[in-house]
Amino acid sequence: MPQSRTRIGIVAPASRIAPELAERVAALAERLYPGRATLTFHPQCFLSSGHFAGGDEARAEAFRDFADDASFDAVWFARGGYGSGRIAGQVTAELSPAAKRKTYLGYSDMGYLLGGLYAQGCRVAHGPMPADLKREGGEAAVARGLRWLVERSPDTLEPHLDPPCAAFNITVLSHMLGTEVEPDLTGHVLMLEDVSEHMYRLDRAVFHILAHKHMRGLKGIRLGRVSDVQPNDPDFGEGEEEIVRRWCARFAIPYLGRADIGHDVDNKVVPFGRP
Repeated sequence: MPQSRTRIGIVAPASRIAPELAERVAALAERLYPGRATLTFHPQCFLSSGHFAGGDEARAEAFRDFADDASFDAVWFARGGYGSGRIAGQVTAELSPAAKRKTYLGYSDMGYLLGGLYAQGCRVAHGPMPADLKREGGEAAVARGLRWLVERSPDTLEPHLDPPCAAFNITVLSHMLGTEVEPDLTGHVLMLEDVSEHMYRLDRAVFHILAHKHMRGLKGIRLGRVSDVQPNDPDFGEGEEEIVRRWCARFAIPYLGRADIGHDVDNKVVPFGRP
């Protein structure tokens, strides 16, 4: 019996990728899933407008193009960077029926879109993106994202899933709270990770998240990797786990241990809700 083909549309709601990277990712998909996966990169992925992959409207329109296209099974976000928060509320406010039937995968700055889409009842997951191919050993991360999109392979999943779950970059989630793209995480295990922040900034963001009234109903917190920490002068005196444990204790939210997610090639997939 022939296996079905998974059609994946790729857009860049924040920063751009290079055409050469897209070609490498497409070649990897063809090697891993010949005849089973079709990757289509929206031309917007390669636009350049200052920091962004095209202006706000160009990025919003590209998202709508692929989200509303019933021929795609999934939308895979090309990379993070910065910019998805500028369009997330706009594009998730009125999703078409076709957009609501899709699966969406990404992490980092894509948290704004994951949150807004999840709030609208969409299937979303925190996990690897095509741009991870630029990392040393990044082929394994991109292959993991593909395996989840095409097969829902169990070996791609974060090993501590206790649904319902959600996962976010700490800084992004802190900035989302109280906005139109904040999802209801009551009863969820929330997994958190971050990159390239000072410990004092991390402490401030974790306080903001766990002190927020909408977070009091969490089932618990798991902490992923916090990498490329910027130097504090003077030294902050606490590491990331000490910070999270302290704020969890302050607000009586169970701390459940570590999570296998982060800005690296070992980043595992966390489907939101009850997959």
